[in-house]
Amino acid sequence: MSSNYLNFRNSVPWVILLLEALFLIRSYFLLLRLDGLDLLQSSYPEFQDVNHMVIFGFGFFLMVLRRYGFSSTGFNLLIIVLGVQCAVLVEDLLRVIFSFSFFSCSIAKALISMTAVAISTGAVLGKTNLVQLIVMTIVELIVFYVSRWINRRYLEVGDHLSLMHVHLFGAYFGLAVTSCFPEPSPRLDKNRSTPKSDLFSMLGSVFLWVFWPSFNSLLAQSRRKAVLNTYFALAVSAVTAFMLSALTSKDGKFRMTHIHSAALAGGVTVSFTAQMISHPWIAMILGLLGSAITILGSHCLQRCLNPPLKIHDTSGVHFTFGLPAVLGALAQVVLLVIREWTNSSSLGYLVLLHVGAFCQTISLALLTGFITGFILNTRLLKIIPVSKYFEDQFYWEVSLNVKL
Repeated sequence: MSSNYLNFRNSVPWVILLLEALFLIRSYFLLLRLDGLDLLQSSYPEFQDVNHMVIFGFGFFLMVLRRYGFSSTGFNLLIIVLGVQCAVLVEDLLRVIFSFSFFSCSIAKALISMTAVAISTGAVLGKTNLVQLIVMTIVELIVFYVSRWINRRYLEVGDHLSLMHVHLFGAYFGLAVTSCFPEPSPRLDKNRSTPKSDLFSMLGSVFLWVFWPSFNSLLAQSRRKAVLNTYFALAVSAVTAFMLSALTSKDGKFRMTHIHSAALAGGVTVSFTAQMISHPWIAMILGLLGSAITILGSHCLQRCLNPPLKIHDTSGVHFTFGLPAVLGALAQVVLLVIREWTNSSSLGYLVLLHVGAFCQTISLALLTGFITGFILNTRLLKIIPVSKYFEDQFYWEVSLNVKL
């Protein structure tokens, strides 16, 4: 057994114990005012849906690699439960130390914020050890809350809308981090899926698809409108995924990777506009466009953009979450212009604020993602060799009788 593995095994329990000690100290000494408690009581079914979505949905969604199933589901569970506690701690500190009155402690908001981390994890899946994932989670949560504060304080973005930047932030933060890791060899046999792993990953997509209306409506002011628009967008994106998958395949057969990614595009695309769309046909068009940009983007990015930039996006989070989020942000600006067309005096100012929030979110995600990737590649965090990428046996007890 290598010394690197022994060091990793000995460091993980102490890192987790230190974090839990900090969370317990926070609970004892800081005055935790759960301002979101009434919200949680009034919308517990939606909160439960989002909890299922993050734990079950992303846990199975990330099972795309043939020999990394234990790590995909197990690490996701640990990262989520640690991250939610960390998010509440970050909200406490920002409000108490820096008087960020915009933030109120809410488990629901913390859970939604963890979606950014789950998306980023998909980009670096199989290339990071657990200590690196924990460090990435803490850094990303802190930076995401800072990004939300900038959007709310200086760009006057609403609380719900600032949270819906999780897809945009998580995708581009993860891409920046994964660009700092060595690329795996194209001949590496472990870097591929099997029918079984594709099936489990599709199960995760189904979980995410079913619960996505609750995700978009949990903190929305007009929940009924958000649920209806999200469902219609998801329905059209799923239908479009099947149609475009057959059209873009040489033999006219469906490809599971297309359905797995594009079926969710509608929910991501309308996340910014779900509560402001007055007519369902607008949400349906956005769902169609989101699905199309996902499937077409997967071909273009993997063949044209990723090789020269040396970006290895394990789970395809760029075209699954990043591109639909960009489309949704642009759609929000267009719908804002249409709605405020008669109020020409303030229209330019409002457009400038929303475009500024969009650019600020991506810029901060990319910048801090590169810095985080550099930190994760230091010797202190026990870098795993490229030959050990996408390998459960490096972390878990795996029966020798189990065929991986």
